[in-house]
Amino acid sequence: MAGQLFKSDTSIGANIREAQNAESKADFIHKFKIDAKEIDETECRIELCKGSNHYPDPEKELFEDLKLINKV
Repeated sequence: MAGQLFKSDTSIGANIREAQNAESKADFIHKFKIDAKEIDETECRIELCKGSNHYPDPEKELFEDLKLINKV
């Protein structure tokens, strides 16, 4: 789970950076839509960690950070 969370979390920044070099407006939008999926996936994994006895309870801050990134 930790590895999957790391992958989806770090993918968010990579996708934003990739969108900055988009070849067209459509490409830019497409890359941000992919990023929205990664944000949703990350949020889901954080929720799973929260409900698990094997992982520490993520702070509310993580969810607030994701919401902020998703608004950009």
